[in-house]
Amino acid sequence: MCDHDAKKPLARFFPPDGEPASRTSSSRRQRLWELPANTHCPVIGVCLPLGVLRKLVNKGVRGQALADDYEIHVGAVAECATRNRISNLLQDALDQRYALVLLRFRDARSGDAVMLMWRQAIAQGDVAGAFWAALTHPRSDFLVQDTVLREMHMIQHQAGATTRIDHARYLELQEENAALGAELAQAQQRHVRTLAEKARELEQVQAQLMNARAELVARDSKFAFLQADMAELSASVPELEARTRLKQKLDEAAQRLGARDAQLAQLRQQLAASTRQLDALQAARPVDVPVCEEDAAEAIAAAQLVDKTLLCVGGRSASVASYRCMTEEAGARFAHHDGGQEHGADLLDANLAAADLVICQTGCISHNAYWRVKEHCKRTGKQCVFVENPSSTSFSRGLRQIAILAA
Repeated sequence: MCDHDAKKPLARFFPPDGEPASRTSSSRRQRLWELPANTHCPVIGVCLPLGVLRKLVNKGVRGQALADDYEIHVGAVAECATRNRISNLLQDALDQRYALVLLRFRDARSGDAVMLMWRQAIAQGDVAGAFWAALTHPRSDFLVQDTVLREMHMIQHQAGATTRIDHARYLELQEENAALGAELAQAQQRHVRTLAEKARELEQVQAQLMNARAELVARDSKFAFLQADMAELSASVPELEARTRLKQKLDEAAQRLGARDAQLAQLRQQLAASTRQLDALQAARPVDVPVCEEDAAEAIAAAQLVDKTLLCVGGRSASVASYRCMTEEAGARFAHHDGGQEHGADLLDANLAAADLVICQTGCISHNAYWRVKEHCKRTGKQCVFVENPSSTSFSRGLRQIAILAA
């Protein structure tokens, strides 16, 4: 209640002197200024939001009221005592705002019917419009108004207590969310660091493997030359004394070849272990980070994919950059179609016509796109590899497979 009503009770147990306990039959609703004075404060406070009330007061005074929300409320309540420009504006605004509720309350033919509809509105949690309709209803006598006013007063107390409890819980949830956010950020940082370390280890192992492959090629070439020289000497001079020495050199080369093979097998095992660790980290990380698979690029380059156009249909959108990186490392041109998520069927047909090779990720495309790819490749004879898992590792294996087919 407002300060100007501090000396007045919230509701009276008996009607004031000269006022009947029940109104005579009438079809006209009571106006705002005709209601008891102790109803004006709850009507203005409950039924009109502060922003709407301020606009109505500004319109009533034909300017901007230089007052805070409390003063606006108190002034509006004071104006409701008589019929004037502001009380007329408030009456019209309330009738327009709750027109549907007023229309529903018209079905009430007695004070008991009004109270029944008021109690139903309380149960449904929509009391503002029902409060205005019940107070101004033609069948609302003093007892109905007094009862509605009492119950609204208690509803306001209960709503205030609930709001305070909800606010305290909201503050607790904010603190809990901030703590969980900090823990998540730390976990993500540790994950990124671990992933970076494994990536560096993988790069080192791949560099060692490349060096070992280069040495293997040089050794194989030298061994082939020695075999050719030995065969030529044997054919020209079968009894050459140096044949024994050449055989010894050949045995020594074979021993070195065995040692190199063992070293290469060990490096391959290290590469496979590091690749499995990196795949596990990539599957667990929250965001796909494009990683260039250098070993896949080496395998594709060996399959002579240079200057060929490779079309990838489907796959995760966050992994497209990784697919492109691996494809371009092999010297091929990369094209992508999302398999029907956003790109249309006409664009898919155009991409298939322009592509030399196709990798189709079946787990991320529509049925229509799958059958279009399969039918086109079968009809044109283009090499196509179907991959179920849309990961960077699966795409790398698909590149190796299509490289073998293209060769």
